[in-house]
Amino acid sequence: MNAAPPPSGSSPTLEDVARAAGVSRATVSRVINGIRNVDPAIQEAVRQAVAATGYVPNQAARSLVTRRAGVVALVVSGASGEEPGEPSPGQVFTDPFFGRVASGIIGFLRPRGIHPILMFADDAETRAQVLTYLRQGNADGALLVSTHAEDLLPRLLADAGLPAVLFARPAEPIPISYVDVEHRTGAKLAADHLVARGRRRVATITGPPNLPAAQARLAGFRDAMAVHGHPYIPCAEGNFTYHSGEAAMERLLAEHPGLDGVFAANDVMAQAALFVLRQHGLRVPEDVAVIGFDDSSVAAASRPALTTVRHPVEDMAAEMARLLLARVDQPERPATSIIFEPALVVRESA
Repeated sequence: MNAAPPPSGSSPTLEDVARAAGVSRATVSRVINGIRNVDPAIQEAVRQAVAATGYVPNQAARSLVTRRAGVVALVVSGASGEEPGEPSPGQVFTDPFFGRVASGIIGFLRPRGIHPILMFADDAETRAQVLTYLRQGNADGALLVSTHAEDLLPRLLADAGLPAVLFARPAEPIPISYVDVEHRTGAKLAADHLVARGRRRVATITGPPNLPAAQARLAGFRDAMAVHGHPYIPCAEGNFTYHSGEAAMERLLAEHPGLDGVFAANDVMAQAALFVLRQHGLRVPEDVAVIGFDDSSVAAASRPALTTVRHPVEDMAAEMARLLLARVDQPERPATSIIFEPALVVRESA
């Protein structure tokens, strides 16, 4: 391949790539714009010519041809911090869960030349802004992380027929694609492990009751413990934050001083429980076993290292992005749900 450099001071053009690849300008355009009826050998020749010439496609011109923005919106909906259990926008940037979602999405989109933009939708005005942004074609679709059960945005996106995928099962039946994990199964794994470790006075720190994931984890844990002959499980409500985990653990110790096992609905609250137990002179796991949920970076960093239920957030986020791009390519594609299996990760706390 002879890729003659363009004249000094000029940028490589489609014609330069076509000459280097030995094909027509129209063929180069089809390959660059992702049109699939091109022989694979020719596609490879064009890709090599692009690399050799240093050609950079004009994204604005490309969008006119493909009708694609090359951008997707990562929308955190309900992040006002005004309702119990809702993170504020500031907390979103520090919560390991949201970081894992972003990592999974970026890892999938970056090799495909697609970029996510972060948007917050915490009231009627900002929800309307998201809908307008998508309707105007500024993004090809939305990857939605909703932080409360009453969120209106999933329904609005579905009713508008806009490409969107939701992280976690919606609170009401909506024709929208989503990914989720079997929360009940994960909670059962925690219950089975605590019982197998000989724990008989077990309590749980729950997530906010308005979140389906928190409800499912609590129900799964209670049901599994009932199967093991424990009909009543004390619980204290948290909101997935460290401070709420501290308060919940203090409350459980005050009301049930003889407890010997705790299941916290996420790792952050479990880490807080470890701190409170240590402050009370209780050893983990000798006196009280503790299990979290998520297997976030917090779990391995805790002391002792936290036994937890693996929530494959990065894989789920990547699957969200895959489903969204499939819907963008095939607008008539029906809504799809992908449910991931959890796994127990045994470390030192239980």
